[in-house]
Amino acid sequence: MAKSSMKMIANNKKAYHDYFILDTYEAGISLAGTEVKSLRMGKCSIKESFIRIDKGEVFIYGMHISPYEKGNIFNKDPLRERKLLLHKAEINKLFGKIKEKGVAIVPLKVYFKGSLVKVEIGLAKGKKLYDKRQDIAKKDQQREASRDFKIRNLG
Repeated sequence: MAKSSMKMIANNKKAYHDYFILDTYEAGISLAGTEVKSLRMGKCSIKESFIRIDKGEVFIYGMHISPYEKGNIFNKDPLRERKLLLHKAEINKLFGKIKEKGVAIVPLKVYFKGSLVKVEIGLAKGKKLYDKRQDIAKKDQQREASRDFKIRNLG
């Protein structure tokens, strides 16, 4: 039984703009039932979220899951901290890496893998302003090149 069906819920494009992604990990996430129902409707944002390791456990802060509309008293706080599920060896590896200067853990995307909600987290190093400018210039060049290519093929 292959669980290859991946349904994207939220993507953090800003993370790729602000950081160099050194390594990625897939983590499970501890959720309440109404939160999963809300995620199935695509009500999630990880733009302002960040990840911390506290007492050997990994938590995601600032991940906004809108309350389930048909929910009731079981609805949780939309911005509550949620525990990420990783193997102990992975947590220790991450903990060792984030002790370096300028290295952080950021959430990259939230998706369904089969029936499970997964969070892809990245070990990231902050970009300087000139790095961001280089990336923007590179994107502009690629866009220009593809536009020229399209015009040549049509004309």
